[in-house]
Amino acid sequence: MARRRATESEKALWRLAMRDVPRLDGSAAPPPEPVEPPPPAESIPVPPTVPAPAKPSSPMQPGPVDRATLERLRRGQFTVEARIDLHGMDQRQAFTALMGFVDHSARAGRRALLVITGKGPSNQGGGVLRRNVPQWLMASSFSRAILTIVPAHPRHGGEGALYVVLRRRR
Repeated sequence: MARRRATESEKALWRLAMRDVPRLDGSAAPPPEPVEPPPPAESIPVPPTVPAPAKPSSPMQPGPVDRATLERLRRGQFTVEARIDLHGMDQRQAFTALMGFVDHSARAGRRALLVITGKGPSNQGGGVLRRNVPQWLMASSFSRAILTIVPAHPRHGGEGALYVVLRRRR
């Protein structure tokens, strides 16, 4: 895995965080440089919502999945390597958390992810997150890394959760 270099704002933030920590050699730390505040939450692009939920019985795009893998997913026999619970988050928070989670999981080489969205009100066709998470994932830069997205087995949350299977890294 290739290492990512820290940006200047990350370096400045690190220096700011470490300003009160005494050095082991006893020398004084250089004064911290001013840190730019992070961009406001309004600058995070949230894709438009799609009102119709996906059919729970079929895979939700994108790629071909062999029958054995699909059957293991349907039976809940897939080992979940990482999970995220989006309950209680608004769309912006959920979108940001989901993208960070998928990025971190892909970099760590994980394949089987569980995304818990909650079912939402049944009279409205399910919750906003349940409807939007698959579309967000497929519209993101991670879409090429995603093998399939299917509803989870009842032991993992059923209709209120999704399995996201990432492609193997070569």
